[in-house]
Amino acid sequence: MRRTPTQVALVTATALTLVACGGGGDDKDSQAPSAPTGLSVQAGSALSAHVMWEAAKDNVAVSGYVVYQGNDKVKDVAPEKLMIDITGLKPSTAYSFSVRAKDAAGNLSPHSQKKPVTTPAVVAEDKKAPAKPTKLRGKHDGSKGAELTWSAPDKDQGVTSYDILQGGSKIHSVSGGETTAKVTGLRPGTAYSFTVQARDAADNTSPASDPVKISTPDGPGDDPDTAPVSFKAERHKSDKDGAYYLDLSWLPPKVDGEVPSYEIHLNGKLTTTLVWGNKAPVGKTTESVFAGKKPGVSYKVKIRAKLPDGEWGSFSPELTVVTGEAKS
Repeated sequence: MRRTPTQVALVTATALTLVACGGGGDDKDSQAPSAPTGLSVQAGSALSAHVMWEAAKDNVAVSGYVVYQGNDKVKDVAPEKLMIDITGLKPSTAYSFSVRAKDAAGNLSPHSQKKPVTTPAVVAEDKKAPAKPTKLRGKHDGSKGAELTWSAPDKDQGVTSYDILQGGSKIHSVSGGETTAKVTGLRPGTAYSFTVQARDAADNTSPASDPVKISTPDGPGDDPDTAPVSFKAERHKSDKDGAYYLDLSWLPPKVDGEVPSYEIHLNGKLTTTLVWGNKAPVGKTTESVFAGKKPGVSYKVKIRAKLPDGEWGSFSPELTVVTGEAKS
């Protein structure tokens, strides 16, 4: 049975629209998501704060998050993101942040727990970045995590926080008084590269440290192939609107953890990102992609999964589907 359109949050990259067949679309979703948990706030500099939280749950799907500074809304965040840097703050100032989850029907969750933070003082005319952290070391923490340690710059350079980067993208932040960090949500049997940057109160950021490479061990039963399994693509013509649809089905890749989203590519281009805000399906998934009313049009379709560690997995085999026979 196909899922109704309200069961997923969709981010459309082109004019093609991801649709689903089946009834139930007229039912109004009046249930709000749960409040986000695990909120943490770290002053990144005298002018910024790093806010992180854990995913909320919803009876249909979380479509995004709203970050509040005090009682004021300051940021909208995509459902797959669970952290944000808030900029434009004032030095030596106390702030309080909270987060709410929202769904596609406009329902807002209660606020998360509010977390206070005070930005440090800024040094006047400070335009010099701290020296880069040195002696970055790391080891795996089981098959899904890593522990990092590093040495602070030799002299006191006013470091207020350290940013941890994975493959060049910031994934975490810790205070300037810490020289260790734990990274979670990694994929078993995978090689990673991490670097660390120091940030001061004036928001000057050091060069990245030398990288450290960490390989997580295989977990029991892990499959190194990260492509979706048993991918199939067929077509049907709707009696309702006369349009053709590409009917896709697949099983999630055999990775250690939940697959939060998939990308659907048509003719080599990203068409749609399919995102789950609550628990992702563990069995067979089916979706229908609108392909227009013209017969005889050939489509090449493939998909890939976003893995539990935030990286994109391998593409499925690319399949070709033709929208009926063209009239001669």
